[in-house]
Amino acid sequence: MPKFSATTVIVAVTVAVSLIANFAPNAVQIQYAAGFIPARLSGGLILSGPVVPVWLTPLSSALIHGGLAHLGMNMLMLAFTGREAERAIGIKGLVTLYLIGAYAACGAQWLADPMSTAPMIGASGASSAVVGAYSLLYGRQRAKAIGPIPAQVVHVAWLAAAWVGVNLLMGFAFLQGGVTVAIWAHIGGFLIGLALARPMLLWRWRHA
Repeated sequence: MPKFSATTVIVAVTVAVSLIANFAPNAVQIQYAAGFIPARLSGGLILSGPVVPVWLTPLSSALIHGGLAHLGMNMLMLAFTGREAERAIGIKGLVTLYLIGAYAACGAQWLADPMSTAPMIGASGASSAVVGAYSLLYGRQRAKAIGPIPAQVVHVAWLAAAWVGVNLLMGFAFLQGGVTVAIWAHIGGFLIGLALARPMLLWRWRHA
């Protein structure tokens, strides 16, 4: 692992910004100003006052969290899987994957509910892209080919199905407790991580 770690920098910056935002007296306003709100993208909601441009909110939303538990869970997941994924795809690959994951996550959440006015915050969508890449690059492949479908494709399909299933169950469980989870952001991020893992691995070694 190189001395410079993109994962460490992302975690450190996210923790710093999240703590500042969480303990600010206008924490709720910050969440609306910097969070990703699908209705803003759809044109159904216009916020007054200083706000982050809607096209940048997939990035700004990943920097703020809804509490210390939310922040800690996301950063632990990112710290572990990010460092390992970074070993395989390199610094540029990890940063690119994280940024694309943030936009893919918000895109999936927008498709699921384009008129939602609830701000989506947290790095879980972007981190899910890293988890997806990590799962494919380091997971033990036990899938077998099904007819003309190669074993690798079956393996990817099983990973995707498992992640979708887990998140749907988690979303349902949290909803019973009155907590809404952006499960489609998790799913969108993970799927883009699966899709980009091997292309980024090949790109890194071809340009090494």
